[in-house]
This record gives sequence, C-alpha cells and structure tokens, in this order.
Amino acid sequence: MTQALAAEAAPTGKLRISINVGNPILARRAGEGAEGVSIDLGRAFAQRLGLEAELQVYASAGESVDAVRAQKADLGFFAIDPKRSEGIAFSAPYVLIEGAYLVKDASPLKDNGEVDRAGNRVVVGKGSAYDLYLTRELKNAAIERAPTSPAVVDHFLACGAEVAAGVKQQLEFDAARIGGLRLLPGRFMVIQQATGVPEGRPATIAALRAFIEEMKATGFVAQALQRHGIQGASVAPAA
Repeated sequence: MTQALAAEAAPTGKLRISINVGNPILARRAGEGAEGVSIDLGRAFAQRLGLEAELQVYASAGESVDAVRAQKADLGFFAIDPKRSEGIAFSAPYVLIEGAYLVKDASPLKDNGEVDRAGNRVVVGKGSAYDLYLTRELKNAAIERAPTSPAVVDHFLACGAEVAAGVKQQLEFDAARIGGLRLLPGRFMVIQQATGVPEGRPATIAALRAFIEEMKATGFVAQALQRHGIQGASVAPAA
C-alpha cells in the first residue's frame, strides 16, 4: 500500500514540492535554497511516504499553482480559492493569515470600508490570493498588479496608487522599512493556507488530508511557526 501510494504521489520517484517564497509567512529564501513552515511540512510528508523531497522554488503564488496544475510538481502550498480548484485537490487549511490594507500617512482613508470607492487604486501581487479575492469583491476601486507579493509596496509607491493590499506581516515590515506608511485597522480577509496536489491522485489527497490534520493536532505546525519566528499567523482549527 505504501509503495502504491508513493508511486501515485510521486510519478518521477521524487516528491516534487512547489514552494512560493512570495509569502514570507510560509517560506523565504535562505542562501541558495529556502526555509519555512511549508518546506518543513513538505519534507515531513515526503519522509512519511519514504520519498526524497525535491524543492521547486517560485517567486509567486501564481507560478507555484501553475506548476502543480500542470503536474510539473506533486505538492504545493497555497491559499484556498475557488479559482484555484480547477485541476488541484486541496487539504483543509493548516494556517490562517490576515490580509490587510496599507496607505500613506497622509491618506484620507481611515478604515477598510472606505477602500472600495471610485478613484482608488489597490495594488496586489499578481495571482495572489488577495488578487483573486479582491478581483471578485471590489466593485468600484481599480486593481493594480505588482509582479509578486513582496514587490507590492514598492510598486504602490512607484505608481502613486492609493492602497496596497497583502499579507499583514509583510505590510508591517515594509511600513517599518520605508516610513511614512500605516496599516488600516483590522483585516479585510482571512486567508486559509492549505496544501494541494494534482487532481486524479485520490490516494495521495486522502493521505495528505489525514497528514495535515495530524500535523495540526500534534503541534508540528505551531512549532514550525515558532521555530521560524512567524507572527501574524495562527494554526487552523481541525477540519
């Protein structure tokens, strides 16, 4: 059974893991490689299957999703979104992340409810969960897309837009780095970060879903967040 599962999960003989370093809560570059919660989980799942883990590092969530959907990767870590469900089977979420808005200190905007107004331009990372969500939800404000999520604030300043949207922790870091910026109070969404595999691998997704629940219940995810110094994220509840 284990051999059959491993063969389905990793047709090439190695578990190819798609890693998005555009979200620093999940993964970040470290030297020539990468480190983070998603990498710890990916390697642990590969070990559970008796497979060698092969990391594929991408700069954006969109690239990471495309790799799994095209079956160029066997396992990925992304936010659950209806637009991403085609071609990918998801586990339950393992981490919850807040999405926030950032503006200049001189901006007249005071709360999240004021963002969706004509004349406001909201900068998001192309293909990110925030891009997908706000594309559906914003009715009056325009969306401006930066190449990746880490580039959002710099793009926001360069193009003179009114609002930047993204991972709350990343926006806080950029506000401290640049100065003259502030976050609007609260959050506009909660991102459910999950794992996914290409559709058509029923034994793999069943094993992955059980594995994620075990990793949440045993404290593995919480310990990984702590080990990597991650704030602004919480372990998702049991499915």
